[in-house]
Amino acid sequence: MKSSDISVAQSNAFIATFDLSPLSSGLLNGLRFAVKDTIDVAGFKTGCGNPTWRDSHPAAVVHAVCVEQLLLAGAECVGKTICDELAFSLLGENHFYGTPLNAHAPDRVPGGSSSGSASAVACGLADFALGTDTGGSTRVPASNCGTWGFRPSHDFISVAGVNPLAPSFDTVGVLAQNAGVLANVGTVLLGCASLPARKPTIIHLIREAFALADADVQQVLSEPLRRLPETLGGALRESLLEEVVNDGHRLATWADPFCVIQWAEIESCLGAWIASAKPEFGPAIAASFQLMSQLDRRRVAEAMERREQYSRSLNEFLGPYDLLCIPTTPALAPHKGDPPKRSSSGSGYYPRTLSLTSIAGMGRLPQVSLPMANVNGVPVGLSLLGRHGQDSFLLQVAKMFDRETTLI
Repeated sequence: MKSSDISVAQSNAFIATFDLSPLSSGLLNGLRFAVKDTIDVAGFKTGCGNPTWRDSHPAAVVHAVCVEQLLLAGAECVGKTICDELAFSLLGENHFYGTPLNAHAPDRVPGGSSSGSASAVACGLADFALGTDTGGSTRVPASNCGTWGFRPSHDFISVAGVNPLAPSFDTVGVLAQNAGVLANVGTVLLGCASLPARKPTIIHLIREAFALADADVQQVLSEPLRRLPETLGGALRESLLEEVVNDGHRLATWADPFCVIQWAEIESCLGAWIASAKPEFGPAIAASFQLMSQLDRRRVAEAMERREQYSRSLNEFLGPYDLLCIPTTPALAPHKGDPPKRSSSGSGYYPRTLSLTSIAGMGRLPQVSLPMANVNGVPVGLSLLGRHGQDSFLLQVAKMFDRETTLI
């Protein structure tokens, strides 16, 4: 499906459309952007994908800081986008508002929870969009929809005016139609000057990460991987995270401490409201909150210790201009209406996906998902991760890739 032929109604990406003019002139002049409905836009309710939340909260009085930054840099805001309820899903199917269109693969989910933001960009209705990313909510939709996606180093972009989910993982993410726009938006939000392009020193192919991926994902990413040295320069090296962290845990189990911390923080942020408002949730989200409520919070201390160990080990291992390379997701986007089963084994969709996305979360690392391949038209993302704080370097590296991929 050509993005130029898709209307706002066909995309089902927006909860509301409007024209919010720029507040000044700058790096983003002439660009249009959309905002995930977990992020405040003055005068509008932040509905967080759930009618009970929307109806029990007032309209925002001021813009979230990240929205203000973009308007001051010359961008125009064109609307707020649908998201998974309270941003607690990786699928992108909303029980109340429907499923935003995956433009490249209409029979598949866009990914969540920044589903509408990814759809708006992939459908050509916005040059870029704001999402949030706690456990993959920008990176997974970017991979599924064939857009560029950026999760920053934790605490590097303001989350003031963004509804919290799990604060020690929450970030503001960006989805964009091309790497140049992604880098410019990142520059504005990071509040830094754009750096000259510099090639990486070492690109570490994380062996266990590719082993977690399905055979078709591994196969289709082989050609982009072969081109990495000629595109980016630098030495290509196979590495094992198990040797970097060396704590006896396999990458496939990284989702465990991540989920313990995430669920504990979600309950602390949202538990009182859920108990008081007794909201109606869609079946899938209700099941997720039920799972969260069963957490033994005595496990939190150990999970926190593991995160600190992982973060310290990863940032000591990575030089300032080194990169990790992994598949963004281990599998193609699931088909609409056929959600993957929540398996307790490490072979399920959720454990494998969260194991990959938790690398950036546990390490507080910046990550870019690049739309480098497809399987019979279904997009597949390849990700690069940098050292904590090396966001500008990572964004400049992303610009070295040719946007003309087989997805176009």
